Amino acid sequence: MTQGEPPPRSPRSRPTMREVAALAGVAIKTVSRVVNGVPTVDPAIAARVREAADKLGYRPNLTASSLRRGDGRTATVGMLVEDAANPFSAALTRTVENVARKRGSLVLVGSLDEDQARERELAQALIDRRVDGLVIVPAGRDHSYLISEQRSGTCMVFVDREPSLLDADAVVSDNRQGAITAVDHLRKAGHRRIAYLGDRVTISTAAQRFDGYRHALELAHLEYDDEIVRHVGSSEGAAIAATEELLALPNPPTALFTSQNFVTIGAVRALRALGLQDRVAHLGFDDFPLADILSPGISVIAQDIEELGRTAAEMLFRRLDGDESPTTTVTVPTRLIERGSGEIRAGGRHD
Repeated sequence: MTQGEPPPRSPRSRPTMREVAALAGVAIKTVSRVVNGVPTVDPAIAARVREAADKLGYRPNLTASSLRRGDGRTATVGMLVEDAANPFSAALTRTVENVARKRGSLVLVGSLDEDQARERELAQALIDRRVDGLVIVPAGRDHSYLISEQRSGTCMVFVDREPSLLDADAVVSDNRQGAITAVDHLRKAGHRRIAYLGDRVTISTAAQRFDGYRHALELAHLEYDDEIVRHVGSSEGAAIAATEELLALPNPPTALFTSQNFVTIGAVRALRALGLQDRVAHLGFDDFPLADILSPGISVIAQDIEELGRTAAEMLFRRLDGDESPTTTVTVPTRLIERGSGEIRAGGRHD
């Protein structure tokens, strides 16, 4: 074998640092310095090493590298979300990923499906893989199982929902005020019979939005009526059925407040199937794709997902950098986006 030719090896074996050194005509230590980004390596030699690595298809063993580093970091962050396919979860993950990328870290994502046991299982699996920290949209209401991991140095930040039985940082939306704003907006359009469709109240965000709904009715001196309240989970199909049921009542609601994006989509489908999209006002919590191009457009209370994700990721990296200040919960305001559906006035009139 002459210099410049890759050494023979088994088709199944991974190229090694020794092979890169042999092909580049340098010492193994020099290859190691180039791989680890040591700036004092002669540029011409570094280029030769990188060229040899490319020819061989060599990739450094990041796990082994992390074990050799003094801080034991793996440059990975674990993220647990409700459902990676949900537009909210997807946008949140992407925002965290953007921050992590600037810090040279990868994000490993898992979906919890509102399953407490799955939360524990995936959190432990990520910790076992030595992630540097966790960003968690929790499914459970007891996070004491993470206390020992936290004491061992695993940093964690909760987002969208606060932790329970664990002292940790959190970033949440102002769910209660967002619901109050939604109901008040429908009331100002002349509606007095405003239905509520939302996720299970065992979920903290759903409970906060339902509490905001009830409080808004109280502030407006409107009677709460359990007949027009449905806790349907996050199923689009269940939301369709519940909407149809509500609108078939002898005294149906004139407006709907749907407090979760899949529930909102289900209600949209039901209203269109019934031909009532221009007669029944509708305001949802959480924006979703194409909401602005429907006719009428779907008015929503939008969460600032970018701010939620960015703040959570920056909090986590501050902790990883050694911040030992007291834990804190940051509350991010929501905003009303008017597109038409929430502005239908009582009686089916448009402004």
